[in-house]
Amino acid sequence: MTFSFPATETTLSAVHLAKLLQEQYKLDIQTSCKLFRTGMNHLYLVTDGGDKYVLRIYTHNWRTKLEVSEELRLLRYLQSNGIPVSYPMPDRNGEFVLEINALEGIRYATLLSYAEGKKVPKFNAQASHTIGVTMAMIHKLTENFQVRRTTYDLKTLVEDSLKRTQSIFSPNIDEMKFVAMLKEYLTLEYKKVNLKSLRTGVVHMDIWFDNLHFDNDDGITLFDFDFCGNGWLCLDIAYFMFQLYNTNLDEVEFKHKAEAFLSGYESIQQISEEEKRILPMAGLCVFLFYLGVQCDRFDTWSNIFLNEDHLRRFTGFLKRWMGYNNIQIN
Repeated sequence: MTFSFPATETTLSAVHLAKLLQEQYKLDIQTSCKLFRTGMNHLYLVTDGGDKYVLRIYTHNWRTKLEVSEELRLLRYLQSNGIPVSYPMPDRNGEFVLEINALEGIRYATLLSYAEGKKVPKFNAQASHTIGVTMAMIHKLTENFQVRRTTYDLKTLVEDSLKRTQSIFSPNIDEMKFVAMLKEYLTLEYKKVNLKSLRTGVVHMDIWFDNLHFDNDDGITLFDFDFCGNGWLCLDIAYFMFQLYNTNLDEVEFKHKAEAFLSGYESIQQISEEEKRILPMAGLCVFLFYLGVQCDRFDTWSNIFLNEDHLRRFTGFLKRWMGYNNIQIN
C-alpha cells in the first residue's frame, strides 16, 4: 500500500524553491537557491545575478501568519527610519508573506534583503559601542510601539518556561531544583520593580553577535527578529550584557566592553536607574525563557542537543551571572 506518512518537519527542496521565487518575485531564470541552515527556522541563500537575498521558511506551527506579518511590519518600519536591518522584499503582488503547502502543513516564508558583512564572535569594545548605539536607535523608535505578538512578562518569561522545562527534565534532578528556586526568586523580584521608571515597547529579544553582521567600516546590520514582541526595553540590554559576560571570561575585558556598550546606548537614550538595577534579574528571566523555548521545540533541537549535560551547562551560565551580581537564592 502506498501512502504519504505524516511528518513534523521537512526540509524543502532548494531547487523547487528557486522556481517558486523566480515566479513569485519575477527573479531571473538563473536565480539559485541553496540551503544555508536549519533550526528554529530554515534559511536559504538566494542568488539573483549580482544580488543576494535570504529566504526564511518558518517551521510548521511555530508562528501564525499574523505573527510573521507583524514581525515584517516592524522590520519595514525600522528600515524606513534608517535602521540597518535585513528587511522583507515584496513579491509581484506586493505581499511579504508566502504560504507553502509542505508535507507537514502550511509553512510561511519571506524573502529578506541580505545583510552584508560577517559575524564576529569576539568583537572588541568599539564594536560593543556600535551595538549599543544601534540598539538605542531601535528603542527610540519602538518605545510605546506595539506589535500583535507575545508580551514578555513574568508569565511568558518565567512561569511558562518552567512548565516547558519540566516537561523534558525530571523535577528531582539538582539542576531542575535550582531552576525552580530561581523561578521563586524572580517572581518575588518582579513584584518589587518600579514600573513607572521602565520604558516599554517592542524588543528584539536576541541582539547578539549571531544575529548581526559587521561590515568593513564597523557598521552593523541586524537580522532575525523572530522573537520580537512587547515588553520592557531593558530586556534587550540585559540579554546583551548576560551574553557578553558569559563569552568574556576575563572580567576586566568584560567590564571594558560593557562600559563601551552602555556608553554607546546612552549617547542616544538614557537608561533609568531602575532599569540598571534590574538588569541582572532581567537577564536571568530572558535566559530562562530561552531554556523553555528549547524544551518546547524538542522536535526541532532533538534529544542529541537537549540533554542533562546541556541543562548543566545552561544552569552554569545562570549561576556564574548570579555570582558576578551577588544574587543569592538559598
